[in-house]
Amino acid sequence: MKHTYLFLLLFSCAGCSGQQNNSAKAEHTEDSPTFRMISIPSILTEPAERADYLVKHYWDNFDFSDTAYIHLPAVTEQALADYIDIMPHVSLQTASASIREMLEKTKVEARMFAHFTALYEKYLYDPNSPMRNDELYIPVLQTLLASQTISEVDKIRPAHQLEIALKNRVGEKAIDFTYTLANGQTSTLYRVASDYTLLFFYNPDCNNCKEVAQQLQASSVTDRLIKEKRLKILAIYPDEDLQAWKEHLPDIPQDWINSYDDGSRLKEEEVYDLKAIPTLYLLDKEKKVLLKDATFDLLEYFLQQSTD
Repeated sequence: MKHTYLFLLLFSCAGCSGQQNNSAKAEHTEDSPTFRMISIPSILTEPAERADYLVKHYWDNFDFSDTAYIHLPAVTEQALADYIDIMPHVSLQTASASIREMLEKTKVEARMFAHFTALYEKYLYDPNSPMRNDELYIPVLQTLLASQTISEVDKIRPAHQLEIALKNRVGEKAIDFTYTLANGQTSTLYRVASDYTLLFFYNPDCNNCKEVAQQLQASSVTDRLIKEKRLKILAIYPDEDLQAWKEHLPDIPQDWINSYDDGSRLKEEEVYDLKAIPTLYLLDKEKKVLLKDATFDLLEYFLQQSTD
């Protein structure tokens, strides 16, 4: 598996005996199309240093002028997926700069630029992608919008995507909103007093929502934090069919705040990015975003590491 190879490349220096010939290009032949991985200098022994070098030089051996690679997803698309997979091991600044530099290289051939920006959308934006990540997609969108070869009409969609991606970013304060309870009482996000607040945007008829809700209930981490009054889960139904929501009220645990968005403002005005349901946001005591559009596994791991 390529992911295993990259892991070893980052965390082991076994077999490193100096730099390979960096003049080698990514090659393809009729028999064996390949992506030629760069060699990390053996002098770099720390995993963080190795990851940093790999992200910065990952595409050094790739020939972006060769459009034949557009038709070789087992080579090109796999290389991009592996590249994205390294990003959690480097700073966001390093990752963003690397993505921008890589996309500048693709501009040597317009079809390559279009191909890779489409792949980035598939992996970083598509709600069904386990790699989706707004922070990594932002430099892609910014590069698209700065391009002189794309028409203004073709920039409308990425401009809208960027507008949404820039809302409720990690490290920034989440946008406040009013929620309504089953008894008609209202309150706001900022009035929820807790060390951690989990926003759980859901639909009662959504199977994935039911699965995530069950995971949250079964988790010893979330259970402990709720009992210690350090975590509150604010479940929000963002759609209009209140009858469906009311019929499923017993499905939500009593120690959660189960609410709906009266008027569906959050969805209609795109206050939060709800292209996928369920959507999880983890906030700190000051309502700053810690995790955005997180998976349950990432949420549980983060809480475990942060609260032990």
